[in-house]
Amino acid sequence: MPNDRKVLVTSALPYANGPIHIGHMVEYIQTDVFVRYQRLRGRVCYYLCADDTHGTPIMLKAQAEGISPEQLITRVAAEHLRDFTDFGISFDRFGSTHSDENRILSEHFYTRLAAAGHIATRTIEQAFDPVKQMFLPDRFIRGECPRCHAADQYGDSCESCGATYTPAELINPVSALSGAAPVTRSSEHYFFKLGDFSDDLKAFTASDALPKEAGHKLAEWLTEGLSDWDISRDAPYFGFEIPHAKDKYFYVWLDAPVGYIATFWQLRSRLEGRSLDIDAVRSQWAQYAVHHFIGKDILNFHGLFWPAMLKAASFAQPTAIHVHGFLTINGKKMSKSRGTFITARRYLDCLPAEYLRYYFAAKLNGAIEDIDLNLDDFRARINADLVGKLVNIASRSAQLLARHLDNTLADVLPDAPLYAEFLKASESIEDCYEACEYSRAVKIVMDLADRANRYVDETRPWEIARTPQRRAELQGVCTQALNLFRVLIAYLKPILPETAAKVEALLGGPELNFESVKTPRLACAIQPYTHLMRRIEAADLAPLIDEAGGEGVPRKAAPERPAPAKAEPAKTEPKEATASDTIAAEDFARIDLRVARVVAADYVEGADKLLRLSLDLNEGRTRTVFAGIRHAYAPADLVGRLVVCVANLKPRKMRFGVSEGMVLAASDAQGLVVLEPGEGARPGMTIR
Repeated sequence: MPNDRKVLVTSALPYANGPIHIGHMVEYIQTDVFVRYQRLRGRVCYYLCADDTHGTPIMLKAQAEGISPEQLITRVAAEHLRDFTDFGISFDRFGSTHSDENRILSEHFYTRLAAAGHIATRTIEQAFDPVKQMFLPDRFIRGECPRCHAADQYGDSCESCGATYTPAELINPVSALSGAAPVTRSSEHYFFKLGDFSDDLKAFTASDALPKEAGHKLAEWLTEGLSDWDISRDAPYFGFEIPHAKDKYFYVWLDAPVGYIATFWQLRSRLEGRSLDIDAVRSQWAQYAVHHFIGKDILNFHGLFWPAMLKAASFAQPTAIHVHGFLTINGKKMSKSRGTFITARRYLDCLPAEYLRYYFAAKLNGAIEDIDLNLDDFRARINADLVGKLVNIASRSAQLLARHLDNTLADVLPDAPLYAEFLKASESIEDCYEACEYSRAVKIVMDLADRANRYVDETRPWEIARTPQRRAELQGVCTQALNLFRVLIAYLKPILPETAAKVEALLGGPELNFESVKTPRLACAIQPYTHLMRRIEAADLAPLIDEAGGEGVPRKAAPERPAPAKAEPAKTEPKEATASDTIAAEDFARIDLRVARVVAADYVEGADKLLRLSLDLNEGRTRTVFAGIRHAYAPADLVGRLVVCVANLKPRKMRFGVSEGMVLAASDAQGLVVLEPGEGARPGMTIR
């Protein structure tokens, strides 16, 4: 994409009758990473979104709460925007489809369609709930899919096979409101003659605007023939009334996509400080490359209905439609309607937003594939990649620089070719971001992080630090490592914007981007190192599991405890401590407890219980400690972590090597936890 092309990006509009959940966040994170990358390259890029506020569900929810629909959507909009903001989603404008601009535009689109003969009216037989005394929207009818025969599907589309149909085609339908079998009543409806645009849609679906898989799917629907699209709903309904049609309202799917342009209208009016008319909005819309990010469940609306409407109203069609799959949790389907979902707010109450941003980015590849949030894999990947690999580079180097060199960087890089190797990767990473191949970009960056850690391991700055005469060498090694880290953070900035801001404050200099890192940061003071990220512990995930429950995130059952054998001797209860069990203060003083950082961790071949740990106690070398914690921790869970070590324990020779200390842990019947010092602790500190 040329740097001078202006870019307009949208995510699908969240419906205003409930909270944002982490299934939604797949799309908003995917979109935000794309937007932040475009801005990082210096392009004019605006990110627009709005709440989708119309329809029967909004009306019914407001009635149930005893408030007006307007009060409901105002409250939900504030909740949505709060969640998006806390996830780092960088909207330029977040609006509402219940706005004057959207009403004016919706009427304009409809008028253009009607004037050109693309609107038809006819009387239809429609499902009516005899208990609730109202016509039923398609989504308030449930039954068996007429194509794949999956049970409990919506009245307009099947979540299982993706088919679309009318409620009349549904097998054994029931009202989702009362459970009663719907009866049939007549009503006059308005239809958009979508088939009038078949030739144009064939060209659009075959273009580069759509992923090939999506284009092929839409081509199948085109081959089957396009039915007229029902764009009206009967009162009672919360929405915009159709001009000159009493008690008839625009179906939400007419005014919802128009909301993209209405929100753009609001943004441009604000930026220009003046009111715009529709012709000005149409002209400005055409000046942007428009990218829509959507889920595969609304492909037909964005790939057929919306391009046809744009064509009819003489608005430019989208430049690209990016389509993603659904989110599953621990391999199980996530569904808001079934209550098996984790809300965005619940997640944020437990963990940093950037961990989920990174995890989703590491799985998104631009294809229409479902992705799974496996909580064990999530924890392992964050701890290994972000804490163990990425942050570890800065933590080790910056703390040595602070301790021995007054936080001052060297005036030259000792390994300029290695730095050039890191810069060379930018072209491949940029291509990945441009194509939404975020998983490939993450892999390239993590491979480079491995190379940076290998550089630190090979140069062994903790050993150089033991010799005061080698201070210049130590300064060079730390400067090299921190500059490599700076490049990596620049590459990950679209994914980890908050961490990037912390690193910019730490290292100073120009704002991080693909161009600024071409000049290394040298011969200057940096800020004292502060904690950038923390590990995820099992306890951090427990509230997510408890909140989701059900099939979405299965709870772990307590292990069944077998009855003791009859011959088992009675167990003695632990006796209460007495004065004879106590020790003197001087006895405790003999134990030298130190803070240590786990530099490396590995399984021990031939040992079922042991892990081999390499510990940094700020002694100018690392110690090897064998710890019997294999049943509780994977090696990746420990790298980069601060632990408590008994530093003056007599070395113990084992068949695997010599163990030079002991790592402290706490345990009970529920399991084992390695003790970790609090915030601000540093390797080598004495524990008193």
